[in-house]
Amino acid sequence: MKPISKERLAHLRKQYPAGARVQLLWMDDVQAPPTGTKGTVWGVDDTGSIMVQWDNGSSLNVVYGIDSCKVIDENSRKESQQ
Repeated sequence: MKPISKERLAHLRKQYPAGARVQLLWMDDVQAPPTGTKGTVWGVDDTGSIMVQWDNGSSLNVVYGIDSCKVIDENSRKESQQ
């Protein structure tokens, strides 16, 4: 996999700040939480993976370029997808 650019990494960190709520759309892992699982972001690492504490207790990262999640605003239905 090609390294992530500094600009893209900065954008991901702005889009997925610590404390943001997300919903899992796809994860390529046999131990992945079910699609639709919600969780709380606790950061974006230097490879662009979104670090999430899932509501079901899992803490698998959303791997940049492979997995997919979207930011959810549980108060207003406004959503943004990666």
